[in-house]
Amino acid sequence: QVQLVESGGGLVQAGGSLRLSCAASGRTFSVYSMCWFRQAPATECEFVAAISRYGSTTSYADSVKGRFTIPRENAKNTVYMQMNSLKTGDTAVYYCAAGTTGAQGMGAPSNVLYWGQGTQVTVSS
Repeated sequence: QVQLVESGGGLVQAGGSLRLSCAASGRTFSVYSMCWFRQAPATECEFVAAISRYGSTTSYADSVKGRFTIPRENAKNTVYMQMNSLKTGDTAVYYCAAGTTGAQGMGAPSNVLYWGQGTQVTVSS
């Protein structure tokens, strides 16, 4: 069992930056690929970014490529999402998730084993 706790969400102006953190419980963090999804009101959950167990492979949604990065620190059981050049369209609840497929496979919610509770990101114009 893995518990995921997100933090770092908040209100930011368009063009600004935020860094989300996701802290995982347990000692087997490096077993899991990690990813972020987001969900805006009245929309489906959307894949944002994923990283493989040791960080060698990453995957990004086209909508965030070049603006978001997803580093991880296995020694701290933590994955991050650095979000730069934020747009109003990035407003959503952001969820951290873990699974055992590769980074590419984490784009499918059906491959997620564990979800965090979510953190709200609001980008104002």
